[in-house]
Amino acid sequence: MVEWCLPQDIDLEGVEFKSMASGSHKIQSDFIYFRKGLCFGLACFANMPVESELERGARMKSVGILSPSYTLLYRYMHFLENQVRHQLEMPGHYSHLEAFYDDKKGVLPGSKGTSNSQQPVHWLPSIHRYMYPEMKITHPAGCMSQFIKFFGEQILVLWKFALLRKRILIFSPPPVGVVCYRVYCCCCLANVSLPGLGGTVPESKPFFYVNVADIEMLETEVSYVACTTEKIFEEKRDLYDVYVDNQNVKTHHEHLQPLLKINNADKEKYRRLNDQRQMLMYSQEVGDDCNSCEEDLFILFFMEQNNRIFQTLMEVSASQDKTLTADHARGMGLDPQGDRSFLLDLLEVYGIDVMLVIDNPCCT
Repeated sequence: MVEWCLPQDIDLEGVEFKSMASGSHKIQSDFIYFRKGLCFGLACFANMPVESELERGARMKSVGILSPSYTLLYRYMHFLENQVRHQLEMPGHYSHLEAFYDDKKGVLPGSKGTSNSQQPVHWLPSIHRYMYPEMKITHPAGCMSQFIKFFGEQILVLWKFALLRKRILIFSPPPVGVVCYRVYCCCCLANVSLPGLGGTVPESKPFFYVNVADIEMLETEVSYVACTTEKIFEEKRDLYDVYVDNQNVKTHHEHLQPLLKINNADKEKYRRLNDQRQMLMYSQEVGDDCNSCEEDLFILFFMEQNNRIFQTLMEVSASQDKTLTADHARGMGLDPQGDRSFLLDLLEVYGIDVMLVIDNPCCT
């Protein structure tokens, strides 16, 4: 239940399920990013044993905030962690929260419905520096390097699905905080900074943590990246295109199955990414480059890759014969055969008028 909130007239229906992940009773503390209407939330959860039959031996609370943008929420994580501990030890004392609200309060966009007349939430600005510095600070080891280590070459599979604006659902048992960062990293894979691209492409949205209370809302979404702690979602195939369970990336759509296979071009991209990471680490060790960081490198690597693909596709679509060849595919860093179905899907999703003349080899 929602015990207390400011302002008191705001619609918080369902927020109690978003700010306390299912299964959290098994862990001592966690943090959760989530989406509520047009706003993003950050909540800190804590679990304290108590000698009380009424509370069944445990007191569990979350303290959270809502904002139209998630990029600055990290600034208040330390405050929220302290406050949830305070609420466990001294329930009902809200003066610190009231003072915080009075100091920071602003007007939130209306959260009822998703009317097109409202300003969209811009979560992938073309200037990447705006987007990530705030969030990387909250992950002690850097969330991008954790993401690469966790998924390995599979990040190239996730990259393709993210670029195709598929509905990606990541399952993991609690704690869910680190999994929220995987959602964020997935979103970073699809960053493009070319002007005039994808005016009709569906907005891909980071929903962060979702649970069964969000099913009705997810049914209407054509593109999102989210995470959950509820295994039942795996059975609800109409809600997602791609399901990620630990390092296992899978899809039930037959036409997307070829994208699950790592091809030679993917291996080459992964090798280049790791080579660049090694060079960065070396330059930091010898003191030549203290300003660059792995987050920079990761986001720019995929943005440049994406820009190269779309630049080529737009140039071919503006040419007289509009023919995309195997040489074009190799020039974009793609495998002419292994990435054929990916290219076909890409042309369809982004509405690019190009003729693909890469032969599909016969299988025996």
